[in-house]
Amino acid sequence: MNTPTLPPIAARAQLLAEAGYFAPDSDEAVPSPCIAVCRMNADQSHCEGCFRSIPEIRAWAGADSSARLAIWHHLAQRAGFAFPSSPAAAAAQKT
Repeated sequence: MNTPTLPPIAARAQLLAEAGYFAPDSDEAVPSPCIAVCRMNADQSHCEGCFRSIPEIRAWAGADSSARLAIWHHLAQRAGFAFPSSPAAAAAQKT
């Protein structure tokens, strides 16, 4: 069986979600998606490592948690993976 491999950014997102960083009640800063593969793709639309656009990279330092989560959602769409929900968020959705 041939299982598709997820990009490293998807694995980082999953680890951060499991650790609770994306939980609605988290008081931790939303971590950067940077995976230290800092190069733009051929059409210069986004970074090949973290899938952020240049404006998103520039905005990151001054962004609040909701803006950072929005950036995570946008880059997940670009990278082609479903943004993972944290265990706490998944539990809250079931109630």
